Amino acid sequence: MPEAVATAPAAEDAEATEGAGPAASASAAGSVAPGAGVHAAEGAGAEPGVPTAGDAGPVASASATASVTPGVSVPAAEGAAPEFGAPIAGDAGPGTSASAAGGMAPGVSVPAAEGAGTELGAPSTGDTSPESNTPAARSAAPEPAAQALLDLPKASPEPAPSPDAVLVRRTMAEIAPIADKVTSYFYALLFTRHPDLRALFPAAMDTQRDRLLTALLTAAEHIDQADVLVDYLRNLGRGHRKYGTQSEHYPAVGECLIGALSRYASAVWDDDTEAAWVRTYTTISQVMIDAAAEDELRAPAWWYAEVVAHDLRTSDIAVITVRPDQPYPFLAGQYTSLETPWWPRIWRHYSFASAPRSDGLLSFHVKAVPAGWVSNALVHHARPGDVLRLGPPSGSMTVDHSTDSGLLCLGGGTGIAPIKALVEDVAEHGRRRPVEVFYGARTNHDLYDIDTMLRLQQTHPWLAVRPVVDTRAQLPDAVREYGPWNEYDAYLSGPPGMIRSGVDALRKVGIPAGRIRHDSVEELVAAGG
Repeated sequence: MPEAVATAPAAEDAEATEGAGPAASASAAGSVAPGAGVHAAEGAGAEPGVPTAGDAGPVASASATASVTPGVSVPAAEGAAPEFGAPIAGDAGPGTSASAAGGMAPGVSVPAAEGAGTELGAPSTGDTSPESNTPAARSAAPEPAAQALLDLPKASPEPAPSPDAVLVRRTMAEIAPIADKVTSYFYALLFTRHPDLRALFPAAMDTQRDRLLTALLTAAEHIDQADVLVDYLRNLGRGHRKYGTQSEHYPAVGECLIGALSRYASAVWDDDTEAAWVRTYTTISQVMIDAAAEDELRAPAWWYAEVVAHDLRTSDIAVITVRPDQPYPFLAGQYTSLETPWWPRIWRHYSFASAPRSDGLLSFHVKAVPAGWVSNALVHHARPGDVLRLGPPSGSMTVDHSTDSGLLCLGGGTGIAPIKALVEDVAEHGRRRPVEVFYGARTNHDLYDIDTMLRLQQTHPWLAVRPVVDTRAQLPDAVREYGPWNEYDAYLSGPPGMIRSGVDALRKVGIPAGRIRHDSVEELVAAGG
């Protein structure tokens, strides 16, 4: 069983981590829970549900074909970095991924978190809505890879690493201290050699650069864990369709990634290492390419959605309802990536705030975060009649209807959005299983959806809603006062800090790690805007 099922964004936006993305999840360093949705959470960057930060653009990947011809001198590359260094919040454009297909020697491709958000994502500052609606707070800077990896379920027990995994990880260890230089050089190579690909990415690329590194670390760390990585890569491949990523783009990305790695990991780089990255990338990119091709047969790359209602609940939180231009299939607890007409190619993750409705409408809780481009546009500028774009649904923070176990739900800030969707889902299935909801906020004013939750409690005797107001946001501490919880499945959506402390607290009170579901913390951090 996975150590923790990471899922994606929830609610708040954290552009500053603008987009925080789905519930909090692992650190930017490398935790991209496959398909995880993240809700950026309060103060974390993005609210829960937001896979905030959402999406990273096209996955980056490298191809071994070429050892990099000195097309770009180091100074040029580094000098170019500032160009990409605009403060982007949230989603970066398409992640890059290179495909071995094309005859290029596959370099390595690493799934960009979409997230991020990866499509994993990161928390915003306060709320948990991913700049996106993901719970994790996005303001936080990416965390160490180890923490980020919390977002990915781990296979157990772990076998000895393969020779390729050893070489890939050795490369990653070598470049870790100079990650910024590696990513800057990679993009300098990519945009210099393949200027036509620049249009796939947003104008400002700070967050995109972090995501690429996160994706690389994630892929490298889990390269031997096919059961974990394949689902993640398939979600990534499907999600990158919205950026306009085509199979022919993968070789270019791979070539440049290999070029950057060989330059900055020269102390450990040799023919065997390059061959290992090529094989690794080939596998990764092909999974993504195949998933995108399959998805193209049954779903659009994106959906247009008209805003039909805009309910400003507080000065910085709005509930936005949209009508997709065609059926949009999703599950309660999942999230999506969203692009506004005001900031083209910048996507943020947000969790769905309701279970699927018969009228096909979709709702999102969005918290405007400081410097959050997308979140502020949605809260302060969007009006009925405006048209947004939605990416495909993602995230695994869904209800298992094959069991009668109770549900313990922790929602912080706008991270309450996906929690409300889960409650509605349980109600629609008609089974009287206990559901305990702890709704956390820093002030009474921040309990913007408490009336809705209390109405649900009055309607369903199996539901208990407990508001927890604490300026320190100690929601996990409040949960310890109740219980026992060992027979419950737990769901967490909110700022990354809340997610992390919540997972620790729940494991200590007897809930197995495999029964704890949350959005990716890394995504949350990135989703903030």
